[in-house]
Amino acid sequence: MENVSPLITPQDIRSFQRALFRWYSQNGRDLPWRRTRDPYAILISEIMLQQTQVATVIPYYNRWLSRFPNFHALAAASETEVLHAWQGLGYYSRARNLHAAAFTISQDYAGTCPTTVEELLALPGIGRYTAHAILTFAYDRPVGIVEANTTRLLARIFNVSARIDSAPAHQAIWSHAFQLVPRRRPGEFNSALMDLGATVCLPRAPRCGICPAKPFCQATDPMALPVRKARPVRQKLKEQHTFALQGSRLLLQRCQKRWRGMWMLPALATRPARKHPLHVSTFPFTHHKVTLEIFAASSKQIPRKEQQWFKINALDALPIPSPHWRAITALLTKLGPVASRFG
Repeated sequence: MENVSPLITPQDIRSFQRALFRWYSQNGRDLPWRRTRDPYAILISEIMLQQTQVATVIPYYNRWLSRFPNFHALAAASETEVLHAWQGLGYYSRARNLHAAAFTISQDYAGTCPTTVEELLALPGIGRYTAHAILTFAYDRPVGIVEANTTRLLARIFNVSARIDSAPAHQAIWSHAFQLVPRRRPGEFNSALMDLGATVCLPRAPRCGICPAKPFCQATDPMALPVRKARPVRQKLKEQHTFALQGSRLLLQRCQKRWRGMWMLPALATRPARKHPLHVSTFPFTHHKVTLEIFAASSKQIPRKEQQWFKINALDALPIPSPHWRAITALLTKLGPVASRFG
């Protein structure tokens, strides 16, 4: 192992900060939420970026701000409008929490984002990282931030060998994040840390040869860090739903559980005997892989309480989960003349 300068003394930390700022000035990503100090826009980006890649988020972020430009506008929207705008991003509890947080800020803070960690943490869906991200990126506060990329980077720089989901390792990473952040330009520094983790200190193939943190990195085997518990085996599930057309209308059912507040094809309790599905597809969740089977159903059935007939040309105004939206599109396309009235 090469000689390194452990980040212990103030001089070493300042050297690290200078190296990171130099690297970031040449290599930082130009992202739309980095062109604003609006805490609302920053909150939207941070919530969207949870469990979702940057490239996917950018168009959603731009459309969202056009549709809901501030806390008051989001608070005034209906849940249907909010879920429709979020459609395709998944993990819809994020959208519902955003909606609830906007309502609280609109009502209790006159539409102005809170500026303390305690107030931010009291809002639905906002944890320690998100609260700190708002403070550092909107208000340039010198607070540490810990998310997937900075966790990996800091675990390697400080050679944190404890399992990363353990309390000691978790506390150590947060302590290191606060130790490194400068009082001047802290938001820029935290952006640099995130970008270094996202583009250089990669999970499977870290680019150590070009890393500005290499002179300070204490990891003897970067690929082995951070240490995580084994991932559980992804369970396989099968779900059956029906496809019923009545002229130019399609029967849908209001979701109650996973996609609460959205509309999906009506659910079946059991797979129909001796019937072949019209459509089969698969989609993943964090711990599940779901096989979706769609079966033909009678157009004469009477809708249950949570079901409703919708005109096909009105479907794209409804919040519909992506797997069901893709199935509906595929089946309407297969049906030819009816599909011409779709969208």
